[in-house]
Amino acid sequence: MRIMKKMINTVHIEGRIYAHDLVIKQVSNPQSANLGKDFISGNLEIAVDEDGLNVIPVHFTYVTAETKSGAKSPTYSALEKIINENKTWTTVGKDNAEKIQVNTAVALNDFYNQNDELVSAKRAEGGFISSIRELKADETQRNTFDTDMLITNVKRVEANEEKGTPEYVEVSGAIFNFRNDLMPVQYTINDKAGMDYFEGLGATGANPVFTRVWGNINCKTKTVTNEIESAFGEPAVRTYNRTEREWLISGAPKQAYDFGDEKILTADEVRKAAQDREVMLADIKRRNDEYKAQKAAGNVAAAATSTAQPSAPVASGGFTF
Repeated sequence: MRIMKKMINTVHIEGRIYAHDLVIKQVSNPQSANLGKDFISGNLEIAVDEDGLNVIPVHFTYVTAETKSGAKSPTYSALEKIINENKTWTTVGKDNAEKIQVNTAVALNDFYNQNDELVSAKRAEGGFISSIRELKADETQRNTFDTDMLITNVKRVEANEEKGTPEYVEVSGAIFNFRNDLMPVQYTINDKAGMDYFEGLGATGANPVFTRVWGNINCKTKTVTNEIESAFGEPAVRTYNRTEREWLISGAPKQAYDFGDEKILTADEVRKAAQDREVMLADIKRRNDEYKAQKAAGNVAAAATSTAQPSAPVASGGFTF
C-alpha cells in the first residue's frame, strides 16, 4: 500500500512509575535466529496525575538487547534499569518513584476471546523512554495522543444517571501506524461544542471525513458498591474496583484533509489496507483455533504455518470500520 502522506500517530506519556510487570525472558522458539537471547516484555504503568488515580499502562511486547544494526538498544537498557531498581510508587512511595516520559504511538491488541469474538483494544505500544527531573505542571499535557483519523461514524450517547456517565459522542473510524496498517478505533468527546462539530461533519462509511484529532488518554480505577435488598435480614453489599479507560478528544483542525487526493489518501488505498487487515485477522483466528485444538488434545506445540485468507471481501460501497 502506498500512502503519500506521512500519517500522524503519536502518544506522549509522562509521570511517575506506578508499577510494572516487566520481565526478562529468553527466546524459546527453536526456529528463531534469536534462540536463547534475552528480551523484555510486559507493562509499564505510569501515574500521570499527582494523586495516583490516573495510571496509564504502556505495553512492551518484545524488546531485544540489541537493535537490528547490532547497537545496544536504549529502550532495553531503560527497561532493564527499571526492573533492577524498581523505584515505583507502590514500592518506594510517590516522592521516591522515578519520573519518566515515554514517546510512542497508538496500537491495537487484536485477539479472539473465549467466545471467538474479536477484541481490538487500543493501547500505547513500546516507544522511547527517558528519565526526567520535573513533570509538566499542566497534567493534561502528560497523557496525550495525536492521530490522523478517517472518520466513518459519529454517534451521540445520552447521559446515564444510574451509571453516572455524562452525555458524549462516539467518533469511529480508522487510524494508521508507521507501516500504514489500518487500525479501526473509537474515540469519545464530551465537550458540547466538540460534540456538535463532529456530528456536523456528516461522516459516514460512504462519505468519510479524513482529519486530525488529538486529546487525552485516561485510565482511572473507581470503587463501585452494589447493594441488593434482602427479603429479610441485612442487604447484600458487594464492593469492587472498576477500571474506566477513555481516549477523549480535545481538539481537531478547522480544515479537514482532502480525502481522495493522491498525495494524501485515496479510497482505493483504504480498501487495500482494510483487505490486508482482514488477512491479518484471519491468520490470528487460524492460530487461535489451532492453539485451542492442540490444547484440548494435550499438545500446545507451535502451530504449523499456513496461508491465511480474509474472512470476507472488503465492500466497495463504503467503509464499515
